[in-house]
Amino acid sequence: MVANPFMRLALRLARRGYGLTSPNPMVGAVLVKGGKIIGRGWHRQAGGPHAEVEALRDAQKRGHNPKGAMLYVTLEPCCTHGRTPPCTEAIIAAGIKRVIVGATDPNPKHAGKGLRILRKAGIKVNWWGERPREPLKPATPGSRGRSPHRQPADECARLNEAFNHWIVNRTPFVMVKAAMTLDGKIATASGESKWITGEKARARGMKLRQGSDAILVGVNTILADNPSLTIRKAGNIQHSTFNAQPPKLRRIVLDSMARTPLTAKVVSDESANLTTIVVGNLAPKNRVAALAKRVKVIVAPAGNSKLKTKKSKLDLRWLLKKLGKENVASLLVEGGGEANASFLFGGLAQRVAFFYAPKILGGKNSRKAVAGEGAKSLTAVLHLREVAWCRLGEDLLLTAKVVSS
Repeated sequence: MVANPFMRLALRLARRGYGLTSPNPMVGAVLVKGGKIIGRGWHRQAGGPHAEVEALRDAQKRGHNPKGAMLYVTLEPCCTHGRTPPCTEAIIAAGIKRVIVGATDPNPKHAGKGLRILRKAGIKVNWWGERPREPLKPATPGSRGRSPHRQPADECARLNEAFNHWIVNRTPFVMVKAAMTLDGKIATASGESKWITGEKARARGMKLRQGSDAILVGVNTILADNPSLTIRKAGNIQHSTFNAQPPKLRRIVLDSMARTPLTAKVVSDESANLTTIVVGNLAPKNRVAALAKRVKVIVAPAGNSKLKTKKSKLDLRWLLKKLGKENVASLLVEGGGEANASFLFGGLAQRVAFFYAPKILGGKNSRKAVAGEGAKSLTAVLHLREVAWCRLGEDLLLTAKVVSS
């Protein structure tokens, strides 16, 4: 199937909202009339106008009448009142004759509702890739009349992978990220780790932070590296939207015994108000009180003993539910080996991003990217799917989905 250039453009526009729209999805829209583009728009930041409204405004600014035009949009137009009015109302009022959508609303309460409203108003609605005269079909594998590769729907859905997970499960989409040597080591036995990977890989790591709502590490990472856990300028990271400022990254530290020093950067820098220390109910009260004067401290219940890690002291499922309620749609885990293992073997991670440098560290005491007790047998190992490799200078990046057990 030949890719539609208008939907491709809508996807490119949607990506301009990367790191700016959460807890809303990234969406792009293109208005076409007489085979020519008369308006384009994207959701620039949370709380701002949606892509469809931006495209309509753009057409009007250019002196074009959108009546009778076709609208290509990467996600089903919203039909509910939130911080902005429903886009379905704006589309109907503008006299749009046809809407081509890339993906339906992932919220089960709203999925397909916006499309039904448009069709009831006399607007023709089609999936991207269908012939215009065909009726609307559900996005299921193997549906007749559509590409067996399902590239259009997959690409639009993947665009908002984290949002889709959060809106359905109300817990953050978790990505475990680690930079390691070829033998899976992230630091020497003494804790030295800077820099394992090169500049291009580190820039990509910053890009992952940019697209996340929060970053999480274990206290051992704080004690060993004293990181800032901020989004630093690296490579080609930039925001292409007009006047949009990137939301600040929340920093979360798993620290069951409140060992985080008051001198740590995450506690003492200008962004301390963005730091959350997660402690256990056995943490010394004086340490908890001291930290609470600087940062947000929450007490988590004891963890599930079934998690295959040496020290699973905090209930991470409880934590994820709490973060989800606080509109954290995506969580980037950059912890040490123990924290990484807790999320991976606890069934709490949806994706991995592993950076490999062409180096071999060796040593039985050097620190592993994934520690814990690990799988007891080959039948219990974690499996990855949708594996993709990318070369970044001399380094390699592996991204993949984690298969749930």
